Amino acid sequence: MVAVDMLEDAGLPVAEAPDADTALRLLEGKAQAFCVLFTDIDMPGSMDGLTLAARVRARWPHIRLVVTSGRVRPGTDALPDAGCFLPKPYGRSDLLDALGQAA
Repeated sequence: MVAVDMLEDAGLPVAEAPDADTALRLLEGKAQAFCVLFTDIDMPGSMDGLTLAARVRARWPHIRLVVTSGRVRPGTDALPDAGCFLPKPYGRSDLLDALGQAA
């Protein structure tokens, strides 16, 4: 919720999902409206954030990926191609920089 506030305060539109399955449903049929997926590795539901990011990259390669965690620091091979990892804790400028670096 803090990240949502940071992004909205920066003037960016945000669609929030409580779990990966809901995020995928939001993207179905509307993926062109999204340019970035920001997800935590640790999330409730049927898959973690790394699995979600991999599925999004496979289906919608135009969506940039930023993955975060305060517990896990994945190796570069664990992130989908061009994904960016942002360790917690982070500030607003860190988050905005990570979104800009994601390719």
